[in-house]
Amino acid sequence: MMMSQEQQLFWRRMDEVNAGMLGTRDRLKLVPMSHYTDAHGLALWFITAQGTELVAELADGPKPAIHIVGEDSEGLWARIEGQLELSDDREKLDEIWNSTASAWFEGGQEDPDLRLLKFSITEAEIWNSTGGLGFLYQIAKANLTGTKPDIANHFLLRF
Repeated sequence: MMMSQEQQLFWRRMDEVNAGMLGTRDRLKLVPMSHYTDAHGLALWFITAQGTELVAELADGPKPAIHIVGEDSEGLWARIEGQLELSDDREKLDEIWNSTASAWFEGGQEDPDLRLLKFSITEAEIWNSTGGLGFLYQIAKANLTGTKPDIANHFLLRF
């Protein structure tokens, strides 16, 4: 699959910023969650625990969901929509397992409370802005030339 420049930018930036607010469209109660990217599978993965509201909501099957990412220091803002479901994909769990996840689950990958969530992305709206020195340069240039600063890309992706 050949990715557009915008898709490549989206996946690269999502790798750099690995947390956001996740929830189902039914309830729109968003909770902070760290995500793991899967560009080839067009998905984000989450490790969570049994007993969370998200796991309870997904017990009877996949649900439309939303993941909001906002990272001012990285200049990335995104609204990501798709289907969220429970998964038993042990290979994916092996792939994304790390010391952060390990800190939450005493039993490691075999912890009986561990649940894996797959978020299959259908659409993403992205605002990718220039941060740091690039932002200051654009503001200075705009003030000197009387033009608007060029500090953000905005685009919509459909998967």
